[in-house]
Amino acid sequence: MIPDGKDKAGREDGTMPLTGHLRELRKRILVCAAVLIAAFLILLVKADALVAFLLSMGEKYAYRFVYIAPQELLLEYFQTAFVFAAAITLPLILYEVWAFANPGLTKGEKTAFLLVLLGGMVFAVLGILFAYFVMMPFMLRFLATLGSGTAIEASISVQNYVSFLLTVFILFAAVFEMPVVFGTLCGMGILKSSFLKKGRRVIIVLIFLIAAFITPPDVTSQIMVALPMILLFEVSILIGMLVEKIKSKKAIT
Repeated sequence: MIPDGKDKAGREDGTMPLTGHLRELRKRILVCAAVLIAAFLILLVKADALVAFLLSMGEKYAYRFVYIAPQELLLEYFQTAFVFAAAITLPLILYEVWAFANPGLTKGEKTAFLLVLLGGMVFAVLGILFAYFVMMPFMLRFLATLGSGTAIEASISVQNYVSFLLTVFILFAAVFEMPVVFGTLCGMGILKSSFLKKGRRVIIVLIFLIAAFITPPDVTSQIMVALPMILLFEVSILIGMLVEKIKSKKAIT
């Protein structure tokens, strides 16, 4: 039995040596990898249903899908199963990150770290939902009308289509992390909310340029992307101001 005040390595101050940290890190990585592989294998069995679900979004707009290489459909099953498995495993990965860092953090740092992880998950889900319910219908409808009134018949590659959808989902999940990223930078003192306020006009112009780049050449689609990004930017400013206010109060006390 290890005496009170000692850790498993028998150190009096309860700290863990570097080798102990490395063992713990390896164990947590192995747990995440094992769960990811298990989720991938399970979803691979249902990969045809997942791909069919993604294809059904385009079928609403009369898309006709083909695969032009013998292995193309099989590769899409693997890709789709892996992306969905990674999404399912993400909460566990975040928990393992939290559990590994938790012993070395102060009470305030633990709260901030937990809020960042939870906020990141919430905003990522919001980004995916926005892409699925709002952005993708606009984009697919617009792209489907490009060949209307011509002799061109669209035969869409399954690989290109599924990769396009997954890329859009991941992209919007990342874009919606803006408040979390800016809030974290303000909390670390790397960024100031006053700087974001001063650069509001420039950033809004950049947002519209980014929206024009990632959407079809359709004004409606660009606005549908730009407006949520501007809203996220304003939320980022508010979060930054709140974080700075909390920091100043703690510094006074």
